[in-house]
Amino acid sequence: MNRKCRTICRTMAALALVGTSWSHAQSPETKNRFKLEEATIADVQAAMKSGKLTVRSLVEMYLAQIDAYDQKGPALNAIIAQNPYALADADALDAEFRRSGPVGPLHGIPVLVKDIVATKGIPTTAGSKSLEGYVPAEDATIIRRLRAAGAIVIAKSNPHEFSIWGETISSLGGQTRNPYDLTRTPGGSSGGTGAGLAANYAILGIAGDTNNSIRSPSSANSIVGIRPTIGLISRSGVIPVSSIQDAVGPMARTLADAVKMLNVMVGGYDAGDPATAWSVGHSERDYTKYLTPGGLKGARLGVVETLFGEKDINYDVNVVARAAIKAMEDAGAVTVSVRDPMLDTSKIGPNISVDLYDLKPDLNAYLANAKPTPPVKSLEEIIQSGKFSLNIGDALRKAQSLDRDASYFERLYRRKLLQDRIIEIMAESNLDALIFPHQQRLVVPIGERQVERNGNIASVPGFPSIAVPGGFSPPTANAPIGVPVGMEFVGRPWDEGRLIRLAYGFEQATKFRVPPKSATPQP
Repeated sequence: MNRKCRTICRTMAALALVGTSWSHAQSPETKNRFKLEEATIADVQAAMKSGKLTVRSLVEMYLAQIDAYDQKGPALNAIIAQNPYALADADALDAEFRRSGPVGPLHGIPVLVKDIVATKGIPTTAGSKSLEGYVPAEDATIIRRLRAAGAIVIAKSNPHEFSIWGETISSLGGQTRNPYDLTRTPGGSSGGTGAGLAANYAILGIAGDTNNSIRSPSSANSIVGIRPTIGLISRSGVIPVSSIQDAVGPMARTLADAVKMLNVMVGGYDAGDPATAWSVGHSERDYTKYLTPGGLKGARLGVVETLFGEKDINYDVNVVARAAIKAMEDAGAVTVSVRDPMLDTSKIGPNISVDLYDLKPDLNAYLANAKPTPPVKSLEEIIQSGKFSLNIGDALRKAQSLDRDASYFERLYRRKLLQDRIIEIMAESNLDALIFPHQQRLVVPIGERQVERNGNIASVPGFPSIAVPGGFSPPTANAPIGVPVGMEFVGRPWDEGRLIRLAYGFEQATKFRVPPKSATPQP
């Protein structure tokens, strides 16, 4: 019996202890005709208010969806561990609802959590055999906030191990598949969350992003992902790559749901993450006020021409992206071509990114302070254990060899120049945002390296960004709908509100999101 099977078996045994197993006896409400496919927070809240739906029945339906499609059928392999207490949590929320109504704005809403985020009572492993079985004593800050708002962690999603690359393969969880084309990766490193949301495993998802990892799976799975300004959302309790570049943010099938989740995740200063001190005076209580019709009317958008590929392999993405830009113009936006040699994502990573420089000190600090003590306590011990995917071995060893020396500070200087240049470009043309396709080529087939992504133009300088479904490539035998392509909006620091307004205007004008045919919700 492999490790993943043992994890699922332990989960099912725990479910039997905390409540009737969903796979054997579903509650009567589950038989109601609540439409699970593409369900939103508003749909769930309306059904619960009317008495047609309980939290238990909703959780049962999502667990059934995971059971039907994650290891069976298309075998998406997006889930690395289920929450053994999900039904008990659901029952507690139902009891509270009967007593006094919803406990918060996300009452009963199931959430997929990338397995780099600490969850009390549920393993948190970064997808690595080196951390197999490790269960944190406490929740990460964002998990505490979500639970307090009534959300339920339904499962942990498979990441690319330690969030190193973008194909979503890990030694503990294996390879996650793209539900739109089972021969392709789901993007990454938060590909488990992306594929799971696309396949209707939950309503909301948590992702982390060092270079591309919120926007890449959002683009590849026709969903929405918000990468906030660094410091807007606490990263305390999240297994790090780089304190300079890491961000955590919401993913969902609609921007409205992602923004409702953003409202809960934003929490002001948190001593566990010093970067949150910068959010004081910048964060807002309610970002849903920016979900207004006609958000693109009169907007000035900079089309970053240097982020479009020029080879045959880039053709499908370019066609989709140009049509998406035309749709923005039709919705009232004014577009301006932007060409600047500094806005070249093929050079930003090799010459400016500090992710591998930060990995050793930041990961070592996390492991040293984690409670209880993890099975490995440093990057060096992880390497010595040999318990990791071969595809990240070179990166781990390189990170172990690097120090924050003069070359590190030279990169930080170049980062400042990039920040300044982006701000200057936007000011010179009076731009509200920069726009471009997140990926220059379609998300790659399984077995290939995820290349030609554009996300580091936001992540390396630490600017906010939103990825929104932008359309599909032409259908093929492997991709009956086509392969999704996402459009990305990048703004100034702390300008999430404006980005939400623009992205919502695009989403509502186009409604490109279409669910995959491989994972039709269970009756």
